Amino acid sequence: MKKSNKLFEIEKKYGANNYHPLDVCLTKGKGIWVWDTEGKKYLDFLSSYSAVNQGHCNPKIASAAIKQMKKLTLTSRAFHNDQLPLFYEKLCKLAKMDKMLPMNSGAEAVETALKAIRKWGYTVKGVEKDKAEIIVSRNNFHGRTITIISFSSEFQYKDGFGPLTQGFVEIPFGDTDALEKAITPNTVAFLTEPIQGEGGIIIPPDGFLKRAQEICRKNNILFVLDEIQTGLCRTGKLFAHHWEDGVKPDGLILGKALSGGYYPVSAFLAKKEVMDVFKPGDHGSTFGGNPLASAIAVASLDILVKEKLDKNALKMGNYFMKLLKSIKSDYIKEVRGKGLLIGVELNENAGGARRFCEALMKEGLLCKETHENIIRFAPPLVITKKDIDWAFAKIEKVFKTI
Repeated sequence: MKKSNKLFEIEKKYGANNYHPLDVCLTKGKGIWVWDTEGKKYLDFLSSYSAVNQGHCNPKIASAAIKQMKKLTLTSRAFHNDQLPLFYEKLCKLAKMDKMLPMNSGAEAVETALKAIRKWGYTVKGVEKDKAEIIVSRNNFHGRTITIISFSSEFQYKDGFGPLTQGFVEIPFGDTDALEKAITPNTVAFLTEPIQGEGGIIIPPDGFLKRAQEICRKNNILFVLDEIQTGLCRTGKLFAHHWEDGVKPDGLILGKALSGGYYPVSAFLAKKEVMDVFKPGDHGSTFGGNPLASAIAVASLDILVKEKLDKNALKMGNYFMKLLKSIKSDYIKEVRGKGLLIGVELNENAGGARRFCEALMKEGLLCKETHENIIRFAPPLVITKKDIDWAFAKIEKVFKTI
């Protein structure tokens, strides 16, 4: 029996059945490449949902992590540590935001944002107690906690998990007219992704973010962006909202590539009047902002900036998109994306995206379907033209032979 099959059996016996992964068991990673337990090499075109933008096992992040591991890893927030202030300063200056609150998972950062938004609504805007409303976009994905799934459009995410949290109003993604109409005296914020990743790499109309920001400012409501997947160079800009001039959110949610895949690190950043609603005891996390996480995050951010991974994502993304659009196939409905966040939407006659992902896996390329009929391509941002040419040859072959 292959080692991977034995491991699959153990996982099936003891693990919760809450994921449907491809039948590959990975044991090693370096840069854009990963290896399975049988030694087969694959080009990673998912990047752990954009968490390893800097490449697998980046040695500079490893060095920072090991150095900090030998000094101090966890203090809780009962005491100060010497790494967290450096993380605060690095990220706030990079994002041009006033303050931040560090957490661990992306969903935790979203929950942090929701708490800040609501409390701002009550203590600053003056909304009646327990009446705050937050406008969200249809087909969003912000995580899977009870409150976050409460404003999801996906039936499966909510089915069997009620009662759900109230206080959310849904509008079509990218529709600023709907945003304007949805605002009431109780509206405290508009929360959206700049590009919907899990929703299928959906890109809103040009000018959407700028117009949404104007509407929010006019109505004294917070404009909050979830850039957990789109942020940190993935789309060819440091943040996806940088694609529109003059956009500066009141709140910004980050995660995934904040640690380069080494550690769960996330953050909610906001302007001062929003973050200052928190008082000691209002919110917290034993691990959030720990010295190890902070040191790793600083190293991860340094790599993104110093190696200009936004520029490489843009250049390689444009090149890859051009290649993908050249494929002649009745299966392909549309190729879309920004930078190295790319989706290939398939027609109904394609029989779903998973079989294409499975075929590509056999060819040595790993990717994952989203929304049944969309293949998501999101390789580490350190990828080269030679690597993309190799990947494209595999993709073109699958579309011609499947």
